[in-house]
Formats: sequence, C-alpha cells, structure tokens
Amino acid sequence: MELSDANLQTLTEYLKKTLDPDPAIRRPAEKFLESVEGSQNYPLLLLTLLEKSQENVIKVCASVTFKNYIKRNWRIVEDEPNKICESDRIAIKANIVPLMLSSPEQIQKQLSDAISIIGREDFPQKWPDLLTEMVNRFQSGDFHVINGVLRTAHSLFKRYRHEFKSNELWTEIKLVLDAFALPLTNLFKATIELCSTHANDASALKVLFSSLILIAKLFYSLNFQDLPEFFEDNMETWMTNFHSLLTLDNKLLQTDDEEEAGLLELLKSQICDNAALYAQKYDEEFQPYLPRFVTAIWNLLVTTGQEVKYDLLVSNAIQFLASVCERPHYKHLFEDQNTLTSICEKVIVPNMEFRAADEEAFEDNSEEYIRRDLEGSDIDTRRRAACDLVRGLCKFFEGPVTGIFSGYVNSMLQEYAKNPSVNWKHKDAAIYLVTSLASKAQTQKHGITQANELVNLTEFFVNHIQPDLKSATVNEFPVLKADGIKYIMIFRNQVPKEQLLVSIPLLINHLQAESIVVHTYAAHALERLFTMRGTNNATLITAAEMAPFVEVLLTNLFKALTLPGSSENEYIMKAIMRSFSLLQESIIPYIPSVITQLTQKLLAVSKNPSKPHFNHYMFESICLSIRITCKANPEAVGSFEEALFLVFTEILQNDVQEFIPYVFQVMSLLLEMHKNEIPSSYMALFPHLLQPVLWERTGNIPPLVRLLQAYLERGASTIASAAADKIPGLLGVFQKLIASKANDHQGFYLLNSIIEHMPPESVDQYRKQIFILLFQRLQNSKTTKFIKSFLVFINLYCVRYGALALQEIFDSIQPKMFGMVLEKIIIPEIQKVSGQVEKKICAVGITKILTECPPMMDTEYTKLWTPLLQALIGLFELPEDDTIPDEEHFIDIEDTPGYQTAFSQLAFAGKKEHDPVGQMVNNPRIHLAQSLHKLSTACPGRVLSMLSTSLNAEALQYLQGYLQAASVSLL
Repeated sequence: MELSDANLQTLTEYLKKTLDPDPAIRRPAEKFLESVEGSQNYPLLLLTLLEKSQENVIKVCASVTFKNYIKRNWRIVEDEPNKICESDRIAIKANIVPLMLSSPEQIQKQLSDAISIIGREDFPQKWPDLLTEMVNRFQSGDFHVINGVLRTAHSLFKRYRHEFKSNELWTEIKLVLDAFALPLTNLFKATIELCSTHANDASALKVLFSSLILIAKLFYSLNFQDLPEFFEDNMETWMTNFHSLLTLDNKLLQTDDEEEAGLLELLKSQICDNAALYAQKYDEEFQPYLPRFVTAIWNLLVTTGQEVKYDLLVSNAIQFLASVCERPHYKHLFEDQNTLTSICEKVIVPNMEFRAADEEAFEDNSEEYIRRDLEGSDIDTRRRAACDLVRGLCKFFEGPVTGIFSGYVNSMLQEYAKNPSVNWKHKDAAIYLVTSLASKAQTQKHGITQANELVNLTEFFVNHIQPDLKSATVNEFPVLKADGIKYIMIFRNQVPKEQLLVSIPLLINHLQAESIVVHTYAAHALERLFTMRGTNNATLITAAEMAPFVEVLLTNLFKALTLPGSSENEYIMKAIMRSFSLLQESIIPYIPSVITQLTQKLLAVSKNPSKPHFNHYMFESICLSIRITCKANPEAVGSFEEALFLVFTEILQNDVQEFIPYVFQVMSLLLEMHKNEIPSSYMALFPHLLQPVLWERTGNIPPLVRLLQAYLERGASTIASAAADKIPGLLGVFQKLIASKANDHQGFYLLNSIIEHMPPESVDQYRKQIFILLFQRLQNSKTTKFIKSFLVFINLYCVRYGALALQEIFDSIQPKMFGMVLEKIIIPEIQKVSGQVEKKICAVGITKILTECPPMMDTEYTKLWTPLLQALIGLFELPEDDTIPDEEHFIDIEDTPGYQTAFSQLAFAGKKEHDPVGQMVNNPRIHLAQSLHKLSTACPGRVLSMLSTSLNAEALQYLQGYLQAASVSLL
C-alpha cells in the first residue's frame, strides 16, 4: 500500500464503517482491514491518520486500530507469517515516541500502550535508544510531555512486578536503573518543589499530582524485584517526601464526587503500596521509617470517610497494616490489648459494613459485584482488606482477636433479632466477620482448607444461616440469602455432609430468586458441591442422593437462564454442565427438552458471542448430553445431528470464529459415535474442511485434525471411492502442518490416520513424496518433538505395510538410506518415544524389522541387527529419555499473540485413546520373543550366534526372561 492520499481516504472510510452498529456494514469493514494488515506501509498509514486526520473520531479509531495491530503482529513467531516488514518496524520505532508525546491524552494512552508492547519484544536489544529519548524529555519542563514519558515508562516497567527472576531481567533492570533512577529522583524532587510554589493554583496542581502518581508507580515497579543500591542510598529523599505527601491535605485537590477517587487519594494509595512493599521485602533497611508510616497511615484510616472514592486508599492502607502485623519484627507494635481493641473497633468493624454503595452494586451492577465478591477480584474493596487484616492479626493473636470479635458478632446478631427488616445489615456484617475470622487458608477449588479452631462453624450454620435459606419467600432479604449461600460455598469442607444434603433443595429453590446475585450464587454453590470428592475419589454427593431432585434441579437451572440479566450467566451454565456430569443416565428422560433449549441458546449467542466461559460450558453440556445418551442408546446419535446440524451450518457459513473450533469437536464426537459408514451429511462437508483459510487460524488446527481423523477412521473407503480427488488436498494439509514446529505433531496425527485407515492403493502414488517431505524437514529443522513423531510414523508404516516395504521405500529414495535411518535415527533416538501406545507401535515395528526383513539377515544391514535389538530392549526396560536440547524452547500454541481464538479443549468431547496394534499384539515383549522364535526356526543357529557375540549381558538377561514368559526357545 502506497503512502498516498487515496489510500488514506480509503482507510478513513473503512475505519468509519468499523464503528457502525449494523453488523452487515461493520463485519465486511473489519474483514477488509484484516485482509490488508499484512501490506507494507499499512501501520504508517494508520499513524499518518492519527496525526493528520481532521476528524477526532478517526484519530481515536486509528490509534486503537494501530495498538491492536501491534498487539497481534509485533511479536515474531517461528513458523507464523511476519506481517510487519523490517522497514515498517524501523519507521514505527523512529516516529512513535515524538508522535505519542505530541498527541492529545486519549491518543497518547493508546500509543503509550503500543510502545510498551513493542518494548516488551524489542527493548533493550533492538531499541537501545528508547530510554535516552524518553529521559531527555524530562528537561522539556512541559508536563504534558513529561506525563506522556512517565505513562509510557510505567507501562513498560510494570511487568517487573510479576516477571520471574532471571539474568536477562536483572541486566535489563540494571540498564533501566542506570539511565532512569537519577533523573526520576530529580524529577520527583523538582515536582514536589513545584507543588509548594503552585500550592494555590488548582489546575497546575492537577498536572503535578498526575506526575507524582506515575512517579510513585514507577518507584514500586523499579523496587519490586530487589532493593536497588541507588534507592537504598536515596531512601531518605524518597521516604521523607512520601511521608509528607501522606499527611498533606490541600483543599484545592479535594473533589465533590463521592464515587471517583481524586488525585490526592490515588497518590496516597500508591504510597501505602510502596510502604507495604518496603515493610514486607526490605524490613531491615526500612525499620527507621516504619513507626512514622504506621502512625501516618493509622491517622489516615481513622479520619477517612465511608465514601466510595476513598475505597482504594482505605483498602491499601489496611493492607499496609496487614502486611506489617504478620511480620515477627513488628509484633511488638500490636501486642497491647488496647491497641488490638482499637484496631478492631476503629478500622476493621467500620470497614466490614455493607454500605449504600454496596447495596446499589448488589442490585444494579450485579455482574461487577459477583466478580469482586466471588472471584476474589475485590482486591481494592474495604471488606477484603479488613478480612486480610483479621487474618494477619490472627497469626500471632488468634485468641484475643477471636475474643474481641465474638463480642461484636453477638451484639450485631442481637440488634438484627430486635428488628430484622431494619437491622439486616448488622447480620450481614456478623456473617462477614465470622467468615473472615474462621478462614485461615482458602483456595478457589476447595474453599476453606484451614479453619480457626475457636469458631464453631456448624453451630453458626444451623442457628443463623439455615433459617434464612428455609424461609418461605426466596426474594426476601436478598443480601442475607446471598451471604448464607456463600457461607455454604466457603465452608463446604467444614460443614458435615448431612447438613450439605439438607442445603441442596434449599439451593435449588433459590435458583428461582429474582436477584441476579442470589440465583447466581445458588448455581455456583451447587456446582461447587457437585465437584467435592469423598472416599475413593468418588463424588461426595452421589447421583442416587440427588435422584429426588433431578427434575426440579434441571427445570430451575434452565428457568434461571430466562431470568432478566442472566441469559448468558456462566455460573448457571457451569452448574448445568456439572449436574449432567454428576447425574449421568438420570438425565436421559429430560434430554429431548434439554437439547432443544441448549440449541436455541447456541443459536441466540452465536449471533454475537461475548461470554467465552458461558459458551465453553454450553458446548461441554451439549457434549455431555450426547455422550450420556449415546452410551445408553447408540442409535440416538441421529437425533442429535438433526437437532444440531442446522445451527452448526449457520455458524460455519457466518464464520463465527469463536465457535468454529467447538463445532468441529462436537462433530468429531458425533462422527466417532457412528459404527459403520459415514452419513452423507458429513461427506458433503468434507471438501470444505480442506480449505486453506480454515487452517490459517491456529485455534482451528487441533479440532480440525481430530475431525479429519474421525472421517478417516469411519469412512476411509468412502473417501477413497467417492472423494479420491480430495486426497491431494488432505496431503496438502499434512504438508502445511509438517512445516510448522508448533503444529508438526498434528500433521503426524493426520498422516498416521491416513496410513492406518486408507486403502493402500489409494495412497500408493503419494507415498514416496510423503517420505521426501519428511526428510526435507529433518534436514532443515530437526527437533525432539519431530523425531518422536517421525519414529512413531515409520514404525506404524512398517506395521501396516510390512518391514520389507519400509526398507524398499527408503532405499528407493537413496541407496543405503534404510541403514542410515536405522543407525542415525532409530537406534540412538528410540528411547525418547513417550506414551504407552506410541511405545507399543515402535516395539511392534522394530520387531518386524528384526524378524520379517530379509535384508537385515544377509546384507551390509546385518551389522545393525544386534544394536537394533539392544535399542528395542532398552525401549522396554530403560527409563524414558526426556532430555531436550537447550536451543529447543517452543512457543506454546496458546501463547501465540493476537486475537485468534486459542483452541479450548472440551473436556467432555475427549477422544478415547486409539491403539492401532491393539488387535494384533497384546504384550509387545512376548510378541518379540515369539517373532524371534519364528525367525530362528527359519534359519537355525543364526539368531543365537548374533546374540552371543554382540548383545550385552544385561539385555540378554531381559531377553531370556521374555522367551521364558512366552514359553519359547531359540534354535
């Protein structure tokens, strides 16, 4: 694409269309942009637009498109096309920093993100001057520019907070510190001075405080991995200023907004984080400063109001106290009973209260409320922080703290009992207090794993939780209902099983509650209870115990999906999946209505898939319906195909990318259910599965290969007779996959199915070419994964066509090649093969080469006979060789960047492991003994003499064991 006005105009028009709400206009425009993004100059055209376009909406749209383009394509992945040419990469890096700094803030943020994505790949090696370019801008005195630099530095360095330690990382951080720490400290001091100078100028203060927040965030990132020498030497400057900022109160920076945190609150929250980092990691060096920070943060907590805008500040301040009180060094600060009482009374209890803002979120923004409350992403809520502080204090002071809180819990429950409809929030706080007191350790998977011995959880459950859930109306006191259900969920391992069984009908009943939070919690609690394990790893709650509730459970779960706000509720869908899995054949009578509802839902969400988890569980539920029903009645597969194929066809025709990998997996499952022929409906689809465009998307590859394998297993003869012209297409797919390091194993899966199932004459003409392609790949890039797959393939070929055919095809490519393959690949590498079936295939193949290949007995190949036998005995008896050369570090398929749907394996569409030699050979060791016996009968004396001269003693001993087990001897 030329950098021309015409192209800029075209791009502008298409960008406009991508904002159109009508999918008929939007989708083709998105497709067009996707089709040109590999063209040279495309990113430069976008940058020109965001700089020069007259329309603000186009500037913003170009900046977002550019950032997403960089996100998808900047990383160079082996075997994947590199869509950004080198000259564009150089031009982008040369122009993006000045462009970002001169852009308005909205665009500056997008470009800053793009710089950090490029930086993650190219900095420092391929972008050495980035830091210098940024630091030089500090001198400009223009805070719009300075803040742009700070924002970019923050997005570039924040990964230091969660990277694993490595020499590379240390080298990079050292380089950054050498260039950045001093200018950052000078900028910090200068900005603080400017704050005093402009103390009465509100607009100047806003800009300066934005800078201070970014500086404080950078301080956190640069100090996270280890305490740098520079910051240790300058701790006085940083900590004194941080402390004075914590105690600062400037009326001009206070905001009237009750919801949104102002600059002052954001800065103080970050300083609390920085202090907590030092208190936790560098307590020795930080000791002189700690008492004044504890005092300042304590005062802050006692004087800060209950408004939502202070939530982040209060929760970070409490987290600071929590991290200090768990350290043995600082235990003395909290030992006094009055101090503990004061913390409980003034900090913990007030921050556990359910506020009007929480109530509003519960009712009007339930999705966010659930995310924060259930999934633990409530890191910045006061309640979570208060809960962490209770846990921290219990580490050294469990008895006194439990005693203090028991008093509070009792008085709160008494207040509630006086007038429940007015005082229900007291009970809510009491339940929260008991939960935080009782739970010492918790995991998503198992709930509470360690509990406080001083709290009687079952008694509290029976007296205070169950009565709420047993009340006749499911819509009364929704917050308390949600608390009760959450209590069951959290303490499911501590509450006895009989109480859980009493709770199940109550939970099923609450699936009908109008409150989104209540019916979501009920579904989630049921799903968690159904996954619990009892003795012998069986589910704790059995299908028999659930029998009385099957109908009402399924009815209420599907009804819950029709409640307002829950049409794509992932918790409900996960509960449906888990119920099917637990109930198994008990659901068969309800399948006709269930599958109708699932297909209607699938059709509805395929129009605009937006909830990946919901979609995943929906497909899992469909697979379970198929499995459970067809296990009992294999003929039922046809009725599932009737129900699903219309929707599947629509999904494939509309190219719903998110769903296509799922559709292929379900189709594989259905096709594998057929015993004999392939139905014609599948054959009609077969040619479409070989279209190159489908194979471009990495997420499609595993499910498509599996689907093609199902075609080959069930209908190889049909393909050979009715679709022989498609065989080159099938081999074309194999050729594409084999060329990729990430997907070569998938290519072998396909090739092995072709060899195993296709009639030999249908692939005769292609066989030599297949081997030549494999040898080319071996020469160009030999990896352990490829070798393992190659070994399984040649042995499978040998099992299928005979050892002589294998020797002949090798030697027809190049004389004596068979010997080279034996000597250079099979003998030295066979130990690397992993997997029971794979090892068995190799064992049977090698046995055939040893015993059914005349050239092995009387040509120059004979010298390889004993080493090959030795290697086979090694495969049986030695541990697997799982070493991988240093230079082979693959990018996992899941890690490839970009928005392509990564492949999500459906657990309940799983494929049974297939053993191609299962019918023929049961025990490969005995098979070897019998085959050697047969060979020695045909040429007496030969086998024994070869064994006695060159097989090592240990291997010989193993071999004698096989012969004895098979009750045969060698002649």
